[in-house]
Amino acid sequence: MPRIRNEPNDSIDTLFQAVLSLRDLDECYRFFGDLLTVQELAAFAQRLQVARMLAQGKTYEAIRAEIATSSSTITRVNTELRYGSGGYSMVLERLQGAPPGK
Repeated sequence: MPRIRNEPNDSIDTLFQAVLSLRDLDECYRFFGDLLTVQELAAFAQRLQVARMLAQGKTYEAIRAEIATSSSTITRVNTELRYGSGGYSMVLERLQGAPPGK
């Protein structure tokens, strides 16, 4: 099992099952809109954007020039890309072939 900072438990399993049950973008907006604050959702989206840019070979400076993020966020995402469980890479590969909005 990939490493997660929290020990797997029923609550986390239920959350992941809930995410897996979502059928389309509208359902994602509805669920995550209820689950997260606007700031939390923006932070998660920004991390994925940073991961995509790092995977494209962009430098920290180029990323910071394009989006408003801290060096510590870029470092954290870069560390996970390089040494994490492969989740970012897996999702980025899958998103490459997906049509926009899907």
